Amino acid sequence: MTALDESGLNVRSTSQLVSDAVRQFRQQVPECIASGLVDMSTGMLLAVDTLDDHPSEVLDLLAAATFDLFQGRNVTMIEDIWKARRGVPNDDHHYFQEILVHSDNLVHVFLRSPVSQDIVAVVVCRRSANTGMLLAQARIVMKQLDAGLAG
Repeated sequence: MTALDESGLNVRSTSQLVSDAVRQFRQQVPECIASGLVDMSTGMLLAVDTLDDHPSEVLDLLAAATFDLFQGRNVTMIEDIWKARRGVPNDDHHYFQEILVHSDNLVHVFLRSPVSQDIVAVVVCRRSANTGMLLAQARIVMKQLDAGLAG
């Protein structure tokens, strides 16, 4: 699968879009030390870009934790209850689109792609980052990724 530019020519493969996105998250989001994209349909980490080398076990756990945050059993039960109460069809749309987690030293941002609900970006920044700027920049990069995926 490839993304198309305005002239209709194939420009970048989906793999390249994913690689570019994690690099852009790392470069454009303030105080970012790591970024990755998780495929929620498989629970796998598609790509990662970090300042430090992290053991593969840690990265695998990050993907699993991301899956649990967005589509764990309790979360999906809550979403199903809300859909039933509001009369919304029980489709693939998810209510939880962004999650912000502050730990002792870091800020973790999880953003679900509006274009592809199976893609979640994970951005990890130093705690000193301005949360508003962090979210604004991460959303800009996500929009760029979405434009490529929709293209």
